[in-house]
Amino acid sequence: MSQDTELKTEDTKPKEPFLLNIGLNVIIPTVILMKLSKPEYLGVVNGLILAVLFPISYGVWDYTKTKKLNFFSGLGLFSVLMTGGIGLFKLNREWMIAKETAIPFLMGLAVIISNYTKVPLTKTFLNQILDLDEINIEFEKHSHGHLFDKILKTSSYLLGCTFFLSAVLNYVLAVMILVGQPGTEEFNESLGKMTALSFPVITFPMMFMVMGIIFFIANSIKKNTEKEIESFLRQK
Repeated sequence: MSQDTELKTEDTKPKEPFLLNIGLNVIIPTVILMKLSKPEYLGVVNGLILAVLFPISYGVWDYTKTKKLNFFSGLGLFSVLMTGGIGLFKLNREWMIAKETAIPFLMGLAVIISNYTKVPLTKTFLNQILDLDEINIEFEKHSHGHLFDKILKTSSYLLGCTFFLSAVLNYVLAVMILVGQPGTEEFNESLGKMTALSFPVITFPMMFMVMGIIFFIANSIKKNTEKEIESFLRQK
């Protein structure tokens, strides 16, 4: 097979559809919670069950496709199950606020603590797309031994702080939006509103911060090895 054919094959590999991701995890659950949880439609309990089934089903489907379940996706699935459990068991509204705050906080804590273990989470994730060993070799060639490990550790702290910011934003959003008590139509509607707002209010700022971290890593690589980050991308 020629090189051009290989490149075309690479380009035509199916990628995860963005709209499908957002639709199943945000849009459809929001519509169900806000519009279909009324007594004349699905009702509070059935509406909540159906709403959380979509992100759960998407998570299971994604796992069967990729055969990978990392720490963050596992914690996200746990968060969805917690949301359903709090609603079904009609726990206090404060439980939902605590859950919305605790999940990103635990993510940030895990990222930072993992720096002191043999398997730092940031390094594990980056190693899936970048050849970290090759980058280290290039750093050593330019007399910058162990510098890349310091850069990765700094990136881990920045990523951890990104999750801490998300925890604060989650808390503020939950306090401002959630009304009523779990198990009521009013609560389901406010939960749908919070789900819809969480994407622009929380996801976009986090995306920009993660992009900043990637830029920091790419700039550090170029500065210390005189090579672009694309030179170290793993071939699929």
